[in-house]
Amino acid sequence: MTVALMWEARAAEGRGGELLEWARTQVRALAGGPVRREVLRAPQDRVLVMTWWEAAYDAELPELPEPEGELVTRAVHRWRFESVEGV
Repeated sequence: MTVALMWEARAAEGRGGELLEWARTQVRALAGGPVRREVLRAPQDRVLVMTWWEAAYDAELPELPEPEGELVTRAVHRWRFESVEGV
């Protein structure tokens, strides 16, 4: 089964580039290595990280942590999905 983990955060004013680089570093260091990973950005200094794993839906998988300090404006949002159809 393929499980996708999503991690999304909004940077503090003017710190979008810093949050993006922080997320890139964190995703490269994930233990076990996902089968796929992608880092995206959006307006308002938002950063989204998606990782795909070959694992059971409820498997214990490494996730990106909360950034330290005042890098983000709110708590990180996280979601977990299972693949139901591939293309």
